Amino acid sequence: MISHLDRGLVLDITLEDLPFRVYVAQRAADIEQVADLVPAEQFQGDGDVHVAAIHDGDDASEQIQDVLFNLNPGDAIVFLCTGAQAYAETLAELGQPDLSASAER
Repeated sequence: MISHLDRGLVLDITLEDLPFRVYVAQRAADIEQVADLVPAEQFQGDGDVHVAAIHDGDDASEQIQDVLFNLNPGDAIVFLCTGAQAYAETLAELGQPDLSASAER
C-alpha cells in the first residue's frame, strides 16, 4: 500500500516483474471521479490510465483480470467500486485487506 484516499487506497503492484500503480476507491461509477483520485502527473506520463467500475455482485476477479490483461509498462488502473462488497472483493483480489470494515467498529 502506498497511501490512503478518501474511501480508498493507492497500491503499487508488480505483474510479471513490471510495476503498476492501482487506485481502488469506493465511489460512484462516474468518470469524473477519476480526476479526484489520480494526480495530474499520472496523466502526463507515458502510460495510460485504465478505469473500470466494479459493482456489488460483479465477478471482481474476472473484471480485474480483464483490465490487467491490457496493461503496458507505466500504466495506472482505477477501480471504482460502487459498493462495500465490490470494494472488499477488489482489495482481496489485489492481496489487500479491507481495513475500512475494522475502522468502522
